[in-house]
Amino acid sequence: MSIEYQYPKRLKRSESFLGIHFDFHADADCQEIGKNTTPEMIESIIRQVKPDYIQCDCKGHPGFSSYPTRVGYPAQGIVADALRIWRQVTAEHGVGLYMHYSGVWDAEAVKHHPDWARVDETGERDKNLTSTFGPYVDELLIPQLKELCDAYYVDGVWVDGECWATRHDYGEQVLGAFRKETGILDIPRMPGDPHFFEFSEFCREGFRRYLRHYVDELHQHNSGFQIASNWAYTSFMPEPVEIDVDFISGDYTPQNSVNSARLEGRCIARQGKPWDLMAWGFSKKIRSDSDTEPANCTKSARQLMREAAIVLALGGGFQAYFTQKRDGSVRLWEMQVMSEVAEFCRARQKFCHHAEAVPQIGLLYSSAAFYRKNTQLFAHWHDELVPMQGILQSLLESQYAVEILMEHHLLARMAEYPLIIIPECEYLEANFKAALLDYVRDGGNLIVIGPKAAALFKEELQIAFTGELDGKATQWLEFYSHLGGLSRNPSQSVKLGDGVKPFGKLYPDNNPVGPYETAASITPFGKGKIAATYFNFGERYLHGATWVARDFLSGLVKELYPEPLVVVSGSHDVDVTINRIDGKLAINLVNTAGPHADRDIYAFDNIPPVGPLDMIIRSKSAPLKVTLEPGGLAIPFQYEDEEIKLVLPWLEIHEVIVVEF
Repeated sequence: MSIEYQYPKRLKRSESFLGIHFDFHADADCQEIGKNTTPEMIESIIRQVKPDYIQCDCKGHPGFSSYPTRVGYPAQGIVADALRIWRQVTAEHGVGLYMHYSGVWDAEAVKHHPDWARVDETGERDKNLTSTFGPYVDELLIPQLKELCDAYYVDGVWVDGECWATRHDYGEQVLGAFRKETGILDIPRMPGDPHFFEFSEFCREGFRRYLRHYVDELHQHNSGFQIASNWAYTSFMPEPVEIDVDFISGDYTPQNSVNSARLEGRCIARQGKPWDLMAWGFSKKIRSDSDTEPANCTKSARQLMREAAIVLALGGGFQAYFTQKRDGSVRLWEMQVMSEVAEFCRARQKFCHHAEAVPQIGLLYSSAAFYRKNTQLFAHWHDELVPMQGILQSLLESQYAVEILMEHHLLARMAEYPLIIIPECEYLEANFKAALLDYVRDGGNLIVIGPKAAALFKEELQIAFTGELDGKATQWLEFYSHLGGLSRNPSQSVKLGDGVKPFGKLYPDNNPVGPYETAASITPFGKGKIAATYFNFGERYLHGATWVARDFLSGLVKELYPEPLVVVSGSHDVDVTINRIDGKLAINLVNTAGPHADRDIYAFDNIPPVGPLDMIIRSKSAPLKVTLEPGGLAIPFQYEDEEIKLVLPWLEIHEVIVVEF
């Protein structure tokens, strides 16, 4: 009899909210796999955390399976079938079980089958990465996932090492196919070579075919088998979801996790699929600067609560990652930490999960610009998103509600957004630019950041650039008679046309006298307005934030969007997210104070509360009630002149203001 009929029904991933992830990437050093994985251990995890699902290891990047596979390469140190125990106990408790499975990155498969490896630009076969054009997917990945489905009845798989690990492939069959499809005979080997973009696109499409193939094959085999390819259809792969993955997921950075979650959650939220993000339960520097870095440290419950709050506020599910020991067992003391985090999340579930953002400010993430700038294929390892990150953080620190939207999101609903912001980019598709201009003509508002992005709209801005783009000068940004330094920041002098309003100044010294350049301008266009800055804001803000720069951008936004739906004042350390859920307005407030961005602080438990916070909520009708959730505490408010006014005395980590009409 199938396991489906023996045990309680388990939630599908689309219904799931809270999970926990374990992996240990089994390798040759693992000599006692399964020895200490007991039913009691797994029951203790479930009893303490009460997750909807658990993800655990079955094959990591080294390529060794941590269970006795018949189709792959089992680790030599397996002494018991731990996976059988994981499935038995999770099934008994109605908890979903998903596998951590490394896909493209599989060193052992490449060792046994060198012809499965991708080939680098020098002609060498990769020692870790398989070719998405090769037989690996049919010879190993699909058969092994079917084995996990049929022999272990697992609910699905979280495939790691996928789009972010995929690289350009110079195998002879790949090059032959590229030449045949494109007619390009000279193969580009390095960024900057002719047709490097075309070859990158060809390799990207190779990954898409690989992913589509195994997703469709597994769904045909078992329609209930649920699949996510780690970081597919996220900031790493910013495009419409055209492959039938069941959910979207990724693990944000172990350090500076709050800012990572702020970005990543917003890149996924509008993709139209169930989604979650995974926090690392411990701190670790991925790129260590020395051999003397401190050992990994388990994060405090409060630290993880705040990392979870960023995701919950955006409507997503949450999971946290803890490593398994080298024998596959779990450090149960860490589950005490996770149980506190789980309780925090569960209290907020009905006010957050599957909530939908109310359109306010749309920050463009241009897929077209990203794929032209990226020298790899999908991952943004080389600061491609730094400008967008800086702009996002500045806006959030001014308490604006911001969504990150790709072209395919905006083309369908551009008119819903009172303001759209284009970060520092050098390319936009002609049809998308035309749609943006139509949006402004019809009353929309557009801010373009940076001289290169402004150059795309110079006719509409009614400007003329003078001189050359200067990327080395240090300037001081003036706003309301205060100055903030901008070191080695690209900027360009500009001459404004008649009727164009200047905004802010750039001085050559920390003194607001003498000659200056225009920092930004605002131009009427149709029924709307288009503004631009003539210096790169986001890049400088991320690496050297000043209050002057923050207030400058906030002031520019206010010129174009003077009456946002919600205004919060009293602290810059508050993220504001405005959602609708069950017909109610849900205003999420997340306290972002503290040292989360300090790369030398691994773990902390002190998050200073902020407040009091004054709030204005614009509404054409008076609310029936306003409550603070979780807890259902009624909040005193005043309603006059189509504004709901209230005061929140303090904010610890995350609260939701729920307004019912």
